[in-house]
Amino acid sequence: MTRYHVGIDGGGTSCRARIRDENHTLIGEAKSGSANIMLGAEVAMAAIIEAIRVAANQGGLTQQDFTNMHVGLALAGAEHKNSWQAFMALPHPFASLVLNTDAYGACLGAHNGDDGAIMIGGTGSCGIFLQNGEQHVVGGREFPISDQGGGAVMGLRLIQQVLLAYDGIVEKTPLAEHVLNYFGHDVDAIVEWSKGAIPKDYGQFSPAIFEHAYQGDSLAISMLKQTAADIEMFLIALNRKGATRICLMGSIAERIQDWLSPPVQQWIVTPQFDAIEGAIMMAGKAEHNLY
Repeated sequence: MTRYHVGIDGGGTSCRARIRDENHTLIGEAKSGSANIMLGAEVAMAAIIEAIRVAANQGGLTQQDFTNMHVGLALAGAEHKNSWQAFMALPHPFASLVLNTDAYGACLGAHNGDDGAIMIGGTGSCGIFLQNGEQHVVGGREFPISDQGGGAVMGLRLIQQVLLAYDGIVEKTPLAEHVLNYFGHDVDAIVEWSKGAIPKDYGQFSPAIFEHAYQGDSLAISMLKQTAADIEMFLIALNRKGATRICLMGSIAERIQDWLSPPVQQWIVTPQFDAIEGAIMMAGKAEHNLY
């Protein structure tokens, strides 16, 4: 009977799955919706099962093969103990589940299981340094109270500036106009939207910030400078903990490197593998469980 190892990288925006067999041969990979367990254990589990189902179908497997799958989960929100426990208490069809944070999985993959650090800047943000089996974490305590340097915080700050621009308090740049157009120039629509908006909703505006910054938009440039400063803050904190090799990972962090100061850039190295491979390294190995 073939044993499969599955890696899951799940954040506020998406859940990515990759399946390999005992010989490390790729079976399939797929993507589904949000798998941040702090936004709901059941929602995350449903996204994980769906991503694995699609990936399995690519390799000619069915849900009957789930019982032979050992799943390593690198999920946003796993640092929250109650959320971790709630998720792990759910029934599931797999041979085993191992759960740690998305940052932990990304760091394992980036340094191929060796000591090193990463700074994730995606929808959220988190820095982690793995050394001699211990993990040292900075940030990553979820939007909106943490996650500086991530897309959700960028989007929140953008909305705040857009409202100021609408009121004539700050300049209404093309970026501000872009956001106002999205909401039909209706401030009440923005307020109503904000009541139910989750991290990925705010994060959807980050590509526009980069695009307008490259076009010289003053608001976009100021926002990227702030994001770079946030990420530098975490990089310096990781260095103080002993990290000298740090990988930038995630859609924001990877694009912000040119905005970082030269002293900080000297610590940046290229990741060897992605977070899904890090999660696969966790699969079937209970010692990688966070709790």
